[in-house]
Amino acid sequence: MKLPVDSIETKKHNLFILLCGFFVTNALVAEMVGIKIFSAEGTLGLAPANINLFGTAFSFNLTVGVVLWPFVFITTDIINEYFGKAGVRRISVFTAGLVAYGFLAIGLATLLEPASFWLETNNTDYEGNPFKVDIAFNSVFRQGMGIIVASLTAFLIGQLVDVSVFQKLRKFSNGKMLWLRATGSTMVSQLIDSFVVLFIAFYLLGNWSLLLVFQVGVMNYIAKGILAILLTPLLYLVHNAIDKYLGKAESEKIMEEAAQSSEKLF
Repeated sequence: MKLPVDSIETKKHNLFILLCGFFVTNALVAEMVGIKIFSAEGTLGLAPANINLFGTAFSFNLTVGVVLWPFVFITTDIINEYFGKAGVRRISVFTAGLVAYGFLAIGLATLLEPASFWLETNNTDYEGNPFKVDIAFNSVFRQGMGIIVASLTAFLIGQLVDVSVFQKLRKFSNGKMLWLRATGSTMVSQLIDSFVVLFIAFYLLGNWSLLLVFQVGVMNYIAKGILAILLTPLLYLVHNAIDKYLGKAESEKIMEEAAQSSEKLF
């Protein structure tokens, strides 16, 4: 029996679901693991960079979220390319809601009374030292909740900027130079994202100075920029895979429709 061939509308629907799933997963995981600060140089076996910023030596001690957020913005560019500004706006608002829901669920989980056998079973670490698993659980997850407002604000602002810059660069290049509109929009949106989170979470709601916000923000932005550039080949691979899935002619038609619909929204 010959299986029916998917229509172009079915393929578009499947593509949107796949991209949205990847987008939501990366954004949610980035928010959850972002509380860990890691040494980029140490991970690569290198000596600390010790870059001098206004009299202070800074190295690439970064939030783990820095590794995942470039994937979020690349997915944003792909959705923007095929589904326009409206598509990005829908998934961005939807994702922000899911992230907020996720942290609400985590907050409630930290309030539940732990079972005594769970505490007793996990009362030592791998080296046999005394360990309080419930305190560790609450300490880890509640750290992320402390910056959720700042992070979601930065995420939504960054998304709106990314989609606008992307479409403007697409119009400027007449639909050519995918690397320009993708990398350019990501670099601009990451600039905003890198500083808004720190400013709200650690200056307005914390005790950091503006100088410290600037210094840490610069290091995060440099790292995000490097990752965005390194991931450019991946963008082309995904783009080519989608063109093969939809068909070259249909793919170009869909991208043109997305661009025209986005121009009406500016």
